Amino acid sequence: MKKNTTYAADVLATALAPAIWGSTYFVTTSYLPHGYPLTTAMLRALPAGLLLLAVVRRLPQGIWWFRAFVLGALNFSFFWAMLFVSAYRLPGGVAATVGAIQPLIVIVLSRLVLGRPIKALAVAAGLVGMAGVGLLVLTPGAALDPIGVLAGLAGAVSMACGTVLTRRWTPPVSSLAFTAWQLTAGGLLLVPLALIAEPALPPPTLENVLGMAWLGLIGAALTYILWFRGLARIEPSAASSLGFLSPVVATLLGWLALGQVLTPAQLCGFAMVLASVWFSQRVSMPAKLDAKSVIEPAVTPTRPAA
Repeated sequence: MKKNTTYAADVLATALAPAIWGSTYFVTTSYLPHGYPLTTAMLRALPAGLLLLAVVRRLPQGIWWFRAFVLGALNFSFFWAMLFVSAYRLPGGVAATVGAIQPLIVIVLSRLVLGRPIKALAVAAGLVGMAGVGLLVLTPGAALDPIGVLAGLAGAVSMACGTVLTRRWTPPVSSLAFTAWQLTAGGLLLVPLALIAEPALPPPTLENVLGMAWLGLIGAALTYILWFRGLARIEPSAASSLGFLSPVVATLLGWLALGQVLTPAQLCGFAMVLASVWFSQRVSMPAKLDAKSVIEPAVTPTRPAA
């Protein structure tokens, strides 16, 4: 029973990361200057990574220098760059729907890299989740830009590769140190891109500082500690399906904070996404755990060990 409760707690803790990421669009559009996507991504990653490095006081050793930069590029630098290109060239709903293919890519990569079996029910849950995201965020007449679609797909592949390799390359350090390495590496890779491609930022306002603090300290440092910790404890496909929670939170924030109206189609999308996430966890659950016990915590005491 203790293992069941621990697994459920791991899933819930991991789910906090994509749920908090759902606030990124609201914070970015409401509190940050517009037109500086690469600079914003760099300032989100690098200061948070350096702060965590100052806390853990431990640098990579040997091959982990290479792996930290590979994972930093996949999970942050390239992923965020493609995400912003997609967001700028596509309506938000189209970009979110394109990115929702990531759990399906993780399922395939888990088979190729980790030898995990491809479960038809997990694929079905991923398809339902994609459809639910589409109902949540797509608007009639949304335009498709080929470059934006390709960028969105490239970002989804990048994050999927980072998710699977994070599970394959078990780090010799805590999740805190592992997050510090990747955030710092990803931020450093973004520095030359931001300097070359974008003008200097204007003097920051208090709102800018608060927005960046949220994205860096909470939306990057805290969430990725939870995310990488989760990837070490639950199946990559199960963790990736939790990413569907981001558009759910983003839509709820639009309704609560921006006065947006929820349509019947969006409510149906909510139900489909939540059903997809729940079913993905059931399908991906390790065989040695009793699924009912994970979803419904035990109420009877366990027998002490003899």
